[in-house]
Amino acid sequence: MEPLIPARTHALLAAAVQAPGGPSGAALGVVDRAGQRQTAVLGLAQREPQPEPLPDDSWWDLASLTKPLLTAREVLRAAEEGLLDLDDPLGRHLPDLAWMQDTPLRTRTLRQLLTHTAGLGPWAKLYTWGDAATIRARFLQEPWPVGEAGPVLYSDLGYVLLGRVLERLRGHPLREFVLDPGLAFTPDPARTVATEQCLWRERLLRGETHDENAAALGGVAGHAGLFGTLGGVLGQAEGLLRGGWLGRAAQALALQPQVPERTLAFVHACPGWSGGSLCSPQAVGHTGFTGTGLWVDPGHGLAWVLLTNRVHPTRHSGFDIQGLRRAVGNTLLSGR
Repeated sequence: MEPLIPARTHALLAAAVQAPGGPSGAALGVVDRAGQRQTAVLGLAQREPQPEPLPDDSWWDLASLTKPLLTAREVLRAAEEGLLDLDDPLGRHLPDLAWMQDTPLRTRTLRQLLTHTAGLGPWAKLYTWGDAATIRARFLQEPWPVGEAGPVLYSDLGYVLLGRVLERLRGHPLREFVLDPGLAFTPDPARTVATEQCLWRERLLRGETHDENAAALGGVAGHAGLFGTLGGVLGQAEGLLRGGWLGRAAQALALQPQVPERTLAFVHACPGWSGGSLCSPQAVGHTGFTGTGLWVDPGHGLAWVLLTNRVHPTRHSGFDIQGLRRAVGNTLLSGR
């Protein structure tokens, strides 16, 4: 039987971790519909200030993989429990949102936030606003410009709002949510892969979220803050491929297109996407700014996870992480 990770895929990763400006380390995990797994871990946990080895069970900053693996999943789980409906207006769960302001934001739905079609902008420098309590209070009252609902506009802000919905619904902060094995909010820094020499925090980041806004909000928010091991994230991919990630109806919704190129949790296969051009039309995936990604291709019966620290020691290296992701996907699928 041909290995799940071909030699040419391994060679791509080896070249990436040796390339000038490339990530110091990379971890790839692949699982098929029968549950067979194969992994490859290459490179270092960090290059600077001194090289350190990369154990197989290292923790990685998952960045925006927080969106599907925590926030979207928990919203769908709450729908399964009858605690909300995907077409609830945001104001139903956040009655203090934009209080006394004439804004359509209160009427935008959870479904629109999940699919990035609520008309919110992508990002704001929340981390410059003050302490976590100030940011949390101001965030709900900020007069956010809200465009037309419908077009896809990727928005961290929408997922920050979904995180607040979940906290109100469950009665405790996100960092107290129960996670599957191999996922965490506060991993041991000594066992965590380094990300950036942060110019804002003026230190090398290990074991604390790279995302400035999530860090300023206490370390985790609806858009970022989750960490995972290769085995833990691959377990999420396997659940998506083989079933059991959620109940049958909710999991189907997580994988089915809802709007052009988007499901309720993932990006759907489309021209130029991160999973490569050989994916089946049923494939879905998501990436994270730090260099992480997860893809599930039911049509080919395969799922894979690629974790890198492409922002180490700086996000400005110019390394082509999208090119690496596509090449990995194409080489994994070329023999299937």
